[in-house]
Amino acid sequence: MKRLHMHISVEDLAQSIKFYTALFGMEPTKLKEDYAQWLVDEPAVNLAISSGRDKKGLNHMGLQVDSDEEVQELEERLQAAGVAGEKQKEAVCCYAKSNKYWVQDPQGIIWENYHTMEQAEFFGGDSFTGGSGCCQPSFADGAKWSTSKCS
Repeated sequence: MKRLHMHISVEDLAQSIKFYTALFGMEPTKLKEDYAQWLVDEPAVNLAISSGRDKKGLNHMGLQVDSDEEVQELEERLQAAGVAGEKQKEAVCCYAKSNKYWVQDPQGIIWENYHTMEQAEFFGGDSFTGGSGCCQPSFADGAKWSTSKCS
């Protein structure tokens, strides 16, 4: 199943958990001291929220898929359309280990296309991000990627 993924950086995690629990009519699928996630079947959504980030609001969008082959298909379609991106293999972020392909849309919204292989015990540790809220690449000078250590 493909799920639309959204990650939102929030000021008050407890208040946001209460809101999204009411909105989706279910408790979080994953709950940590700085992070919550809902895997909703109808509509097929993966909403993640986290606290302690520099910027509040929409952090990034994405597509969660069931296999690395589907990530590869997304990468090939985007490259065929002239969209450059960045691969991440076995990235540990958001309490999960995933293979990813990151791109940026024309409006500057970052999209994370990924397949999660297993859960992780810590928020992050991959090769991307600063205080942005997730272990994602950040754009500097247009299409160039800048990298820093995930905290």
